Amino acid sequence: MTRIKGVFPAAGLGTRFLPATKNQPKEMLPIYDKPAIQYVIEEAVAAGIEDILVIIGRGKRTLADHFDRHPELEAFLESKNKPELIAMIRNISEMANIHYIRQKDALGLGHAVLTAESFVSNQPFAVFLADDIVHPDNGGKNAIAQMLEIHEETGCSVIGLEAVPDEKVPGYGVIAGNRIREGLYELTGVVEKPPIEKAPSNLTIVGRYIFTPAIMQHLHETPPGRNGEIQLTDAVSTLLKKEKVYGLTLKGRRYDTGDPAGFLEATIEYALRSPHADQVRQYLRTLTAKL
Repeated sequence: MTRIKGVFPAAGLGTRFLPATKNQPKEMLPIYDKPAIQYVIEEAVAAGIEDILVIIGRGKRTLADHFDRHPELEAFLESKNKPELIAMIRNISEMANIHYIRQKDALGLGHAVLTAESFVSNQPFAVFLADDIVHPDNGGKNAIAQMLEIHEETGCSVIGLEAVPDEKVPGYGVIAGNRIREGLYELTGVVEKPPIEKAPSNLTIVGRYIFTPAIMQHLHETPPGRNGEIQLTDAVSTLLKKEKVYGLTLKGRRYDTGDPAGFLEATIEYALRSPHADQVRQYLRTLTAKL
């Protein structure tokens, strides 16, 4: 399998979670017992992606600190004879080669990806958005591993997809495409957050991408679009006119943790997969009875 690098745009201000995100990066808000971005970096590592670039903005220092060593905490845990906790926090700092770059201007997702140009060095690369956590089916491959199989098969860019109810379509990027086989589409168009009556399908883009290096040139040539930002979907629209781009409906449970309700769903369901599942389940039964 081709070794590719991972790019994690994480420079957003997280305004939907204010005031919690006033001084705390949205990506560091915990889903049950770990920050949202850690789940997604673990997904990359599990698929064999070891070189990672996190694109941060002002006020994101705690994100970098989380993936660094913490000698004082390790010493404290050693004094308390907590070897399992020491191993856990050391693994966070050692699981990948994580680099950081600052997106100096808030010019959109496309601009954030463009800041990774020198890092990816004219090679295919994956993009992960921490707002989307995809829990794999039991025994199944994780989201990016599924997409890497298609990239290996085709040599082309691949975008993660999810079919959603019609009423949710206007909240996402939506694709038009020709079905190749079950779950796999060759894209013919991409539109960002269309009105439901103008949406070409109910296949929406999940925050997982594998791009060929050609996307960078298209990002350079993409003018500012919605909100004066360089839109990644605009660059994809021009890319697919030059080379094939595929979309893959991902197998697994996807959580939109960039939305407060989706964040709460993820927290509850990950708690129900935890060692505290019985306690949480009992609480939910009690809560349901009260309501």
